[in-house]
Amino acid sequence: MTERQLIQEILNTVDVIYKFVNTDDDKKEYEIVINRQDGDNRPLENVNKEIKHYFTDANFSYDEKLNTKDGDDIHVDVKR
Repeated sequence: MTERQLIQEILNTVDVIYKFVNTDDDKKEYEIVINRQDGDNRPLENVNKEIKHYFTDANFSYDEKLNTKDGDDIHVDVKR
């Protein structure tokens, strides 16, 4: 499984909408925008905590920004 596939598996497990914004597969660095789905009433902090848990368990670094000025729930940079 590639890093990108693992990232997709993690984000699908948490059941969020995501988009890769900037990626470098060779350096294994990924910038991702994450939003909760319509009707998802989970607190953003809980969603972020769950995502962060999965990424750190998979040995990724995880640098996040919540409620960005662009209107995104979470903007994250991950690297393996």
